[in-house]
Amino acid sequence: MKLRLLSLGAIFTLFALALVSFNTSGASFRAEEFAARFADNKLTPEESSGSYDVDAKHSYIGFRITHLGLTEILGSFRDFTGTISYDGKDVSKSSVNFTAKATSVDTGVDARDNHLRTADFFEVEKYPDLTFKSTKVVKKGDKWDVTGDFTLKGVTKQITIPFTVNGMMKDAKGGVKMGVSAQAMINRQDYGVKWGNKLPDGTLALSDIVKIDLQLEAGKK
Repeated sequence: MKLRLLSLGAIFTLFALALVSFNTSGASFRAEEFAARFADNKLTPEESSGSYDVDAKHSYIGFRITHLGLTEILGSFRDFTGTISYDGKDVSKSSVNFTAKATSVDTGVDARDNHLRTADFFEVEKYPDLTFKSTKVVKKGDKWDVTGDFTLKGVTKQITIPFTVNGMMKDAKGGVKMGVSAQAMINRQDYGVKWGNKLPDGTLALSDIVKIDLQLEAGKK
């Protein structure tokens, strides 16, 4: 019986070693293949310049707001479109525009999402879109300071969003892809979104500051 157990143990040990070796060599092969595939993937200004459509399947428009001063509630918009017009020779001539459908708000709780669609918050029937249209782009290293008009619930304010360029590359089909990310903050009171139960100390249960998070992948037309 002991001999049989030892034999089974040896078999399992050999199998585990073989599996680890296979996974390691496979991972190494994949890493080398990936590196070789994109080693010479730098784009000229002419190749990178053009109009890009945001790929909603690989992008995210989200927000966070603090509840009771204790934790941040996360939400996003599932329905949105966007374009990036990029000038590889002069970034200041570039532009960024996007539109999110207010009714597509999603925080993971149906009752809360339905409340957000009412006049207390987005009032989606009267104000169906949230929009941002850039008016100025300034390059700072690998970042763009994008200033533009942000419209929420019918109120338009000028804000500046610092965009980070994550990269630009050719995909497997020869198309050009761009990835950017950005974080910004707005005060919801500035846009007429004033609802919120008051705490005993008189402050609102929801913070005035809303943090915006953009993760955008776009393909050149």
